[in-house]
Amino acid sequence: MPDLTPTELKKALQAQGFEIYRTNGSEVQIADRVRDNLLMDSAVSVRAGEPLVVRVVVRAQASDFPTESESLLFARARRCAEPAQNRGFRETGTKIVPIADPGDRTRTLDTWYEVYFERPLGEPAELERELRVALAFEKSARPRP
Repeated sequence: MPDLTPTELKKALQAQGFEIYRTNGSEVQIADRVRDNLLMDSAVSVRAGEPLVVRVVVRAQASDFPTESESLLFARARRCAEPAQNRGFRETGTKIVPIADPGDRTRTLDTWYEVYFERPLGEPAELERELRVALAFEKSARPRP
């Protein structure tokens, strides 16, 4: 895939069988279905340009670890992302995301501690394989039973 516009990239990804969640600027977000009828927002995307860049967002939810500090929650997300890091993804940032109650925007239901990882692709031919691998990564730290 030569240097594609986001629209061209979206069409190419759809032709490879990926479901698109949305396009945001130069970034095409890939849909990740938990069940056939439930579409979750995507934690995997690809940024158009040269080189193409695959991005994965991994998080820890405060409600899953109610006694842990911000730094421990980010550490949990980073541990969850070890398979991505072992594959060449590098951390590019973090973000604290409050999850508002849809019925009362002044009330926070939970807080996500997100860590962003990216992997520039050496060859455009890597894109389909890397997206399928990225979709298979665990993207949310889970408490142990």
